Amino acid sequence: MSIDHTRLTKLFLEDNFIISDHARVRMFQRNVSTEDIGQVILYGEIIEEYTEDEPCPSALFLGYVGGTPYHVVPAHCKDHIRVITVYLPGKDKWIDYRIRSD
Repeated sequence: MSIDHTRLTKLFLEDNFIISDHARVRMFQRNVSTEDIGQVILYGEIIEEYTEDEPCPSALFLGYVGGTPYHVVPAHCKDHIRVITVYLPGKDKWIDYRIRSD
């Protein structure tokens, strides 16, 4: 079963999302706002899917905010999204920020 980008977008726009403690720490460390995460979820692309993740399947999104690439990992739970982490992908680990180089 693949991740439904349209459903994730709808849940985010309806404010049906939770930001995990880990993601909040990373947001603070990396100066990433909730609005930035929203931009990535709404307008970004799914580059990897983790359909076997528990308790909810998740996906790796790539999106750009002000020209800066971001990766966001939201989990798609039954009635909400849980943002697991957010980071700026390093050029040493990603090809065009889409494909793992290792």
